[in-house]
Amino acid sequence: MSFNIVVCVKQVVDPDTPSAAFNINQDKLSVIPADGIPPVVNGYCENAVEAALKIKDSIPDTTVTVVSIGTNFIMDVIKKPLSMGADKMILVDDPNLESLDPFSTTKILSSVISKISDYDLIICGQHASDWDNAHVPMGISETLNIPCLNSAREIDIKPNEITIKSSIPDGYITLKSSLPALVTVSNEIGEPRYPTLKGIMQASRKTPEKLSFENIDIKISDLSPKMTLVDLALPVSNSKCEILEGEDDADSGKLLALKLRESKII
Repeated sequence: MSFNIVVCVKQVVDPDTPSAAFNINQDKLSVIPADGIPPVVNGYCENAVEAALKIKDSIPDTTVTVVSIGTNFIMDVIKKPLSMGADKMILVDDPNLESLDPFSTTKILSSVISKISDYDLIICGQHASDWDNAHVPMGISETLNIPCLNSAREIDIKPNEITIKSSIPDGYITLKSSLPALVTVSNEIGEPRYPTLKGIMQASRKTPEKLSFENIDIKISDLSPKMTLVDLALPVSNSKCEILEGEDDADSGKLLALKLRESKII
């Protein structure tokens, strides 16, 4: 029996980039990425890929298809799930996808996934590191009319049934559902595996399938935003740095203690 998994992934600005390296395009209310720092696959999306590959390791004849939408994809970045072990990749790459709200993202991803025949399971990261909205997975499950099980740390698949464990403050809960279903995963699902040399070589020979709006029966006019971004700004930093120079380490420590006391920190 074949088992088909769809994993939604997102290319994002590297979350480890210092905020001082960013600029804001005030006309478009968008982030201008820092020069010389490439984007990455969202960390929770990598956890979702890992969850899918664990299922593939345990269930023969499992196919993992990765879906992503956006613009200006860097192939060496977005193809990382393929080098980890995913089988296929579908991309919707269009300039109109630069600034989507969660509702438009949901509509496009749902349309792409609906074109994939006989999917059994959709796996998403529980949120993305750029906007941290966490709206899209629930939107997909609602649009496709399938159950949504959130923040899985463990996934168990049986014929026509999925069971997950999800952490709560004082333990965990167990959730069970029929298939097909959508699951979001936390980083507790497991550390994403490193691509092997063999995996990297195999990924280099795979060409992602690229779809246009015509392929997924969506018009630009269908993507009117339901949410409006009012303003976007970098955090204001008022930090100061003062160098205290003493004759030796002990003297520097005394000067620091006096300064902290003057500032009423200690």
